[in-house]
Order: sequence, then C-alpha cells, then structure tokens
Amino acid sequence: MIQDFLRYLETEKRASPLTIKSYATDLKNFESYINELSREGDIGEINRAIIRSYTVHLSKSKLSPRSVNRKISAIRAYYRFLHQKQLIAKNPASTIKSLKTSKKVPDFIPENLLKSLQTEIPADFQELRDYLIFEILYQTGMRRAEICLLKDQSIDFKASLIKVHGKRNKERLIPFTNKLSDLMKYYLEQRNSFYDQPSFESFIVSNKAGVCYPQLINRAVENRVQFISGKLKISPHTLRHTFATHLLNNGADLIAIKELLGHSSLEATQIYTHNTIDHLKKIHQQAHPLG
Repeated sequence: MIQDFLRYLETEKRASPLTIKSYATDLKNFESYINELSREGDIGEINRAIIRSYTVHLSKSKLSPRSVNRKISAIRAYYRFLHQKQLIAKNPASTIKSLKTSKKVPDFIPENLLKSLQTEIPADFQELRDYLIFEILYQTGMRRAEICLLKDQSIDFKASLIKVHGKRNKERLIPFTNKLSDLMKYYLEQRNSFYDQPSFESFIVSNKAGVCYPQLINRAVENRVQFISGKLKISPHTLRHTFATHLLNNGADLIAIKELLGHSSLEATQIYTHNTIDHLKKIHQQAHPLG
C-alpha cells in the first residue's frame, strides 16, 4: 500500500520528487521498525500504540526534533490516505503529536560580505555556471529543487520573469533585474557554443551537459562563498534566507516576499522579521542620540 500512497502523492497531490523520496524513506524506516518488533503484516494494520512507541524510539535517537517530526508527518499522511480511501476503519495516527521545537532564526549572509565577492564574470564555462547559480538563488530566492527544474522556456526575457515550479508543483512568477538578464543570456550563449548538441533538458547543465541535480547546486554555492563564509554554514537555502532578509531590511512588504518565496502561509515568511528586528536595533543604537 505504500506504493499506492506514493503514486497518490505524485499524481493527485503533485508532490515534488524530493518529497516523494523522503516519504518513501520515512515509511520504509517505519516498516523496518515494525519488522524488528516481529509483527507480521502490512503497516496499514498497525495501531496507535505502536506508532507512539516508534515516536518514542525516534525521540531517543540522535535525530533532531525537526527530523522526528518530519517522519511523524509522513506517517500521518500515509494513514490519512488509507482512511480517506476506506482501506482502514480508523486513522491510528490522527492523535499522534509532534515534538516541541525551538524556532530557529534562519542564517543569512550580511550585505557587506556579499559585496566582497568577486564580481568579474568568469571566462571558464563551469565557473560561469556556478557564478550564475549563485546569482539566481540570491536574486530570486528559489529553492534548490526549483532551480534544478528550470527549463530554457521557463525564462521570459521580454517580460523579465521566471516561471518556477514550487512545492506541490505550484507555479509562481519571479521578476529579475536587467543585470541578471544579461548574465543569463551570456550563459546561454556560452553553454550553446561550449556543448555541441541541439537542445538541453534543463537550463542549468552538468559538466557533461546532463540535467541539473542538487549536489551540483551545493557545490556551486560552496565554490562561490568559500572565501567569505567564515563561521557561517552557507547552503543554497541560506541564499533563499538571505534574499528574503535583504528584501525585508530594505523595506519590502512581507506579503510580497511571501509570494516571491512561494510560501503557502504568511506564518512561514514571518521568521524573517526576527532578523529585521535585529537590524532595526542596530540602526536605533547607531542613530539615536542616547543609543
């Protein structure tokens, strides 16, 4: 029944491949736990007490509360699916609670550190690609999976808009600057002359002109920030946080940032106000006569 659930996620919920892979892994881990208890049969026959014991088992492991909650969320979704399809009479996971987690203020790169990065466009194609990846992530706030899914036709140079396929395959449009437009056009020229082939499956290509993949994005960011990172652990998602924080610090409306990021609720976007408050405190201390 797990495979039926995964197909449901793909075809009806239009979940991303990464989400489906995560759910598959989490449910297989749960299934392995049940097998270790010497309980035969499908996990659809499991009751609340066993799910609760698995939650306790996860809590005692070295996993963070957020990781445990993600696994619990996958189990909840699975049993909700079984109940909706009338494959089980009662949902045993409906009352399973998530662990309490502390709200972590997202890391971001200060503007002065970004200004210290080399701005000269690289001559080497692969360095150029990495440079572009960094700029797209920072200037659009895209997720790593979203930049991997970009096609050539996703970019409307005339309207200065990028069509992005986000979580649950929701589409949104993100504007881009003339500077980024010129950089993307130059990248396309170099890519099309560097590789002798008529078409490409993705806008960002691998070293062998194959499709873009997550680790390529990770490496591109690491290559760009290796000289400024210091104690900061910078990932593609850090650039998404940086995009939102810098917009907010420079007066952008929170609702507009929510739309640009593709958040389903304003609550997810409000985490960036913590960084803005810190920024305002510094301005107040520096500018006020009694600061």
